[in-house]
Amino acid sequence: MSTQPPTIPPAADDPGHRFAVVTGGSSGIGRALAREFARGGFDVLVAAEDDAVHEVPAELAGTGRHAEAVQTDLATREGVDALYGRIAAIGRPVDAIALNAGFGVGGGSFLQTALEDHLRLIDLNVHGTVHLARHVAADMVRRGEGRMLFTSSLAAEMPGPYYATYAASKSFVQSFAEALRVELADAGVTVSALQPGPTDTEFFAASDMEGTTVDEGPKDDPDDVARKGFQALMDGDDHVVTGLRNKVQAAVAGVLPDPLAAKLHAKQAEPKD
Repeated sequence: MSTQPPTIPPAADDPGHRFAVVTGGSSGIGRALAREFARGGFDVLVAAEDDAVHEVPAELAGTGRHAEAVQTDLATREGVDALYGRIAAIGRPVDAIALNAGFGVGGGSFLQTALEDHLRLIDLNVHGTVHLARHVAADMVRRGEGRMLFTSSLAAEMPGPYYATYAASKSFVQSFAEALRVELADAGVTVSALQPGPTDTEFFAASDMEGTTVDEGPKDDPDDVARKGFQALMDGDDHVVTGLRNKVQAAVAGVLPDPLAAKLHAKQAEPKD
């Protein structure tokens, strides 16, 4: 694990600021969420695996809030424990957390793509999310308050041929968030799920899905997605599907049989020759 010099003071030195954690905060929706939290009055601890995470604290400096970056691999138990260790060392209660880290594997069918890539996806999107959520939710319950935002996806609403493990992982995250919301409701902890559709981020390039129909179609602005996710979190909403087009697609997916939805989805994500 690599970190910048500590910049988030303990609560006793900064009693007026709330504290948020954002994973996958080096780019895309995660980085936009970090900006939303800072503008909303939170000091922000951002975590990601890549070097770009170290750019974020300087970007947030203009908000007047403190920020710190932790470079760690949340696809591993050691990486999650390292992040939680830094949270504990700061010594401030986590008022809100955005569990946003994740990636996709596309570029072909399940059998045409590397098994190790799919297993690593599960390690980050599922195992890492559950592991960190367990740590932070337990602390929130002991304190009797807190907010949790899980980045799910419109893909959670239907099977996803040609990025099958990504869609399945987001179905897991969506179900997990909805279940936790009920379990933690009486403990003063709210749980919300953010369900963006195609968004103008590095996702398609990183997932080897460039040139697909979904990649070449309209995309939402990650700042707009983050703004709506942050508002849903602060309002205590159970979930938010961002964008009218995506809301219509989610509604259609809810009434279509899974086999038909999967065939329609396949046309969007199938690699082009």
